[in-house]
Amino acid sequence: MKVLIVILFLAIVASLGSALIFLMQDRGGSNRMAWALTWRVGLSIVLFLFLLLAHALGWIDATGVPVTVR
Repeated sequence: MKVLIVILFLAIVASLGSALIFLMQDRGGSNRMAWALTWRVGLSIVLFLFLLLAHALGWIDATGVPVTVR
């Protein structure tokens, strides 16, 4: 689960970086920057919904530390 969260976060950062590269290279000549930012927003929403679902199903706790019952 942690691996999936890290992969999604890295994909978000990579999309943001590619948008910066497209901004510097294209100078408004294409829509590649807009598509990269659209992907970033979409991935951010997916990550947020996944974290909400994981919390609701008890896969993760609010503190990030699993609760142990004694």
